[in-house]
Amino acid sequence: MSGNSPSTTVGARTRPAMRNVMTVDVEDYFHAEALSRCFPREGWNALEWRVEANVDRLLALFDAANVSATFFILGWVAERHPQLIARIADEGHEIASHGYDHRRVDRQRRHEFAEDVHRATSVLEELSGKPVFGYRAPTFSISRDNFWAFDVLERAGYRYSSSVFPIRHDNYGIPDAPRFPFFPAGRRILEIPITTTARFRTNLPCAGGGYFRLLPYWWSRANIERVNRSDGQPCVFYIHPWEIDPAQPRRTDVSWLSRRRHYTNLETTEARLNRLLQDFDWGRMDEVFIDDPDRAHGDERAVS
Repeated sequence: MSGNSPSTTVGARTRPAMRNVMTVDVEDYFHAEALSRCFPREGWNALEWRVEANVDRLLALFDAANVSATFFILGWVAERHPQLIARIADEGHEIASHGYDHRRVDRQRRHEFAEDVHRATSVLEELSGKPVFGYRAPTFSISRDNFWAFDVLERAGYRYSSSVFPIRHDNYGIPDAPRFPFFPAGRRILEIPITTTARFRTNLPCAGGGYFRLLPYWWSRANIERVNRSDGQPCVFYIHPWEIDPAQPRRTDVSWLSRRRHYTNLETTEARLNRLLQDFDWGRMDEVFIDDPDRAHGDERAVS
């Protein structure tokens, strides 16, 4: 989109008319990869659950800003908070899958992943009363070594995935993957990557997660605008409910890096998110990329 594109006035602000995608990875604080060694799966049921109250806060923010979003939900969370799933769906948001219990795809065999996908899909569709067509891998754990995951998702009836982060990172990422929607090696399922900005001959993150908390707000705002205007593409932003919860239990028995990744700026994230909702137009993944015939085709290059 060019710099002279039409704009929308919200209160005293003017924002670009390009509609971006707001997504929420619905998991609790103890599901996060940075804290995985502190919270083994067999102890999850005995922990304090905070996800429902945090999602309610996000729903209130979205409602006030008139924003519809896509919620990638763990089946484990859905089973324990069924009313929350119905509430998300009833408020007009898209229900999508984040897998069942936050197991990384690259730590599962093909049949295990297929079982995980089926289990999560069944729970989400039963509770929401709606078909589930979108998937996001926990910790963006689809890499070139396990592109077979796209075959599993396609056979399960999924229309799109948002599981690739085209950056270099110690826990995930395909730095040379396309920055915008593509079909993995000619498959029919569309991969919609997390948004990056191309600077200094590399891809840099600019659309959510820890980067939104750790970096100044202007970084996210300026680069989302840049992608909209220079690349002519919508951005895909993501956030976790625990990122707006500074009162969550804090662990000190993890590395300095893990503490920094998980706990930094939890106190200011909700206000930052509210500002972001006002500065840009936002919509659901399916409405922006799948239902829009101009954007539903993706990059035809084979990526494997």
